[in-house]
Amino acid sequence: MTFDPTAGGVVAEPARVRGLTDQEGQKLQQIVRRGSTSPVRYRRAMMPPASAGGNRVPVIAKLVQADEDTVRDVIHRFNEIGLACLDPRWEGGRPRLLSTDDEDFVVQTATTRPTKPGQPFTRWSIRELAAYLRKVRGRVIRIGREALRCVLARRSVTFQRTETWKESPGPERDAKPDRIEQVPARFPDRVFAFDEFGPLGIRPTAMRSGATRSRPTSDRCGSSPSDLLAAQRKERARIRSEKGIRWGGRPITAAA
Repeated sequence: MTFDPTAGGVVAEPARVRGLTDQEGQKLQQIVRRGSTSPVRYRRAMMPPASAGGNRVPVIAKLVQADEDTVRDVIHRFNEIGLACLDPRWEGGRPRLLSTDDEDFVVQTATTRPTKPGQPFTRWSIRELAAYLRKVRGRVIRIGREALRCVLARRSVTFQRTETWKESPGPERDAKPDRIEQVPARFPDRVFAFDEFGPLGIRPTAMRSGATRSRPTSDRCGSSPSDLLAAQRKERARIRSEKGIRWGGRPITAAA
């Protein structure tokens, strides 16, 4: 600090770099002469030698075409940490509101059927998923619809119309098999009567849900689910034709 009587008080000394070591001088000279792939690193490497040569901050700013405050910051940082100041570590903006664990929870929820956590619908939408995440007990995730859409797109999760061969969309699909198993245990003499229509294959049930994007697959024989469904329909038509009945069990003669 120096005293300036014309300014009426104490003024700061001009920014100046400390004495350069031989290693620092050689490294800076090498970057300036050979150039650098980063223009920021190249321009910052010119500032300490220029300041060590006695040039003031305004002159160095014109030389490297930078702001005077930037030149002062680089000189002060070089005096503190040395050559590490050539690679600035800028902040990435606002801190992330969602951690990696939160994103994993969002993806896990989006790929789960809404009926499992007790929601009164069969497929998620962006609005419904965002509203559900805000009221989850013990783990509230506040996220907008656009941010949620970006998270799902980054994790390759899309809302698809799929066909399942193992599940039913009925709300009592788990309770019905339990009742069937309970009856033989409580009533050993109970007899179950089934329709004589004949054996039927498992019918696919269409539903919409969130799933990871993937390529369509087929079975071992190379047939797609749509081909198998067409074969089952043809087989049921053949059975009805042999028994002389129409769809629903009506005889063909009575319908004619």
